[in-house]
Amino acid sequence: MHTPASMLMGVVFAPLGLVLVFTAAITPQWREGQARLGAAGRGGATELLLLRSDGLWESCLQVVHSEVKECWPVSGSYQRDARVRMVQGMVLSSLFLCGAGIVLASVGVRCWTDIPLRSVAAAGGLLVALAGVLSLAALGVYTHNLSKLGIEVDSTVSETQGLNVHKPPRLTLHPAGSLYFGWVGAWVQVLGGAALLYGFKSMKCSPCHKQRLKDSSEMYEVNC
Repeated sequence: MHTPASMLMGVVFAPLGLVLVFTAAITPQWREGQARLGAAGRGGATELLLLRSDGLWESCLQVVHSEVKECWPVSGSYQRDARVRMVQGMVLSSLFLCGAGIVLASVGVRCWTDIPLRSVAAAGGLLVALAGVLSLAALGVYTHNLSKLGIEVDSTVSETQGLNVHKPPRLTLHPAGSLYFGWVGAWVQVLGGAALLYGFKSMKCSPCHKQRLKDSSEMYEVNC
């Protein structure tokens, strides 16, 4: 088998990047912030420390150091923000491009044969690299505007928990775990795509391969 190491690296890195970006896309920890709010209890009003986290499609509110947690689909000013919608579209497009690129790269590498289809593998690598660049652009837009996106608390949070969440709390927002997953996954996608593109580099038959072809085609005498 004469599959270049760069192609093998590409078909390993591309799915890994896809998994990381997909994990970041579906988890609600793109940004986090804490706020102190009053809560009605049997012993009177108390102060609770709340952890607010937002993702692309889901937001969560949790009482710190307790199991009380409520999650809901993104809504309000955060959902309507054009930048959030743009990032959602870019991430979905990135996932689609990366998936298509992996399929092409798998067909092109053809690990089950001796000679890979370099042009097909390179086309897959180009799609994977574009997916990584698109993911990086989406993450850059979100990170740059992280503190400017809508932060109002959704009124659908359960009132039975006794939380006074009808007024938006003052939050100091910062990047969270999902955002870091996305950054790592996007760079892995770029590296995987670049490795597949590098495998497209015009490669002439090596002397050993030429000699092997020559030896296999030499004529020999057969005595009947």
